[in-house]
Amino acid sequence: MRLIVIIPAYNEETTIADVIREVPRSLHGIDDVKVLVYNDGSTDRTVDVAHTAGADFVYSHPKNKGLAVTFKDALWKALQHGADVIVNTDADNHYDQSRIGELVAPVVAGEADVVIGSRNVKDLREMPFLNRNLNRIGSFLMTSFVGLPRMDVSTGFRAYSREAALSLGVYSLHTYVHTTLLSAQDLHLTIREVAIPARPVSRKSRLIKNIPDHLWKAGINIVRNIVLFRPLRFFGSVAVVLSAIGSVAILRFVYFFVFSDGKGHIQSLVLGGVFLIIGFNCLMLGMIGSSIGWSRKVSEEILTFIKKNSLNTPEPIVPAASQGQPSTYKAHSEDEVKERLKALGYIE
Repeated sequence: MRLIVIIPAYNEETTIADVIREVPRSLHGIDDVKVLVYNDGSTDRTVDVAHTAGADFVYSHPKNKGLAVTFKDALWKALQHGADVIVNTDADNHYDQSRIGELVAPVVAGEADVVIGSRNVKDLREMPFLNRNLNRIGSFLMTSFVGLPRMDVSTGFRAYSREAALSLGVYSLHTYVHTTLLSAQDLHLTIREVAIPARPVSRKSRLIKNIPDHLWKAGINIVRNIVLFRPLRFFGSVAVVLSAIGSVAILRFVYFFVFSDGKGHIQSLVLGGVFLIIGFNCLMLGMIGSSIGWSRKVSEEILTFIKKNSLNTPEPIVPAASQGQPSTYKAHSEDEVKERLKALGYIE
């Protein structure tokens, strides 16, 4: 079983060597441990330092493309290099790489597809006050409105099984942390959490350039994820609120019409009708979005199938994490791939 630790990096020449050297090269249940650094257009010596520190694979973007794109590309490269388990960590030494064994243990045992290294953010007093509380707010929103388990949804210290890495979708250009969890939940993958305290980071965040910019991007990202994965819940909630306001306005008109002289207050009727119509339209949007979601799932299934075959990857018949047993594999020939696509109606 091969473990590949992926490290997205952008101008991290001062810390990336410590991160690489701290990665344990011998772990229980793992035959081979490799380190893959994906440089996101750094302008410093990140690439040279990574090579010197012992990174097994180093790839680079010609220019900065953002964390989400870099993570997605690093994940794909790890799969191409035959990873059975993939761990993502940060290049700023925020996480304790010496505890990777604890992080991957549930995946190696077949008990989980995705494992989160929870930082217990509220106790990270060294983290800037605003950053700490923004993380907590993000976690609250994602767990309350989307239905994710209560965990540290913003941490990047995670372990993925090969099957999870092949299946997960990354739809954001800002950050991948929320999208991948929602995708994992949508795919009914098994998610586990392991408590692993993080270290303080002295430098300014590469992701948070300034607070207003981060609030805008993070807010848009969270709303987009909710609309993408839970459209009926999102638009349905808006519809309920608008319909309630409209109902109150109409009841006000009815009250004055019945118990008063019946004149005037027509504005309440008009306003109530407008709110009810908008609420109904929001409900319809939610139902349409939910229907489109089924098409997205079919597209994701096809994409996963194509990924597996482009990697010449055997397809598991029984997911190990679901059954608690080693998966049984079978290889697909080119003819079998064509037959499968014909059955799905995508080719003739």
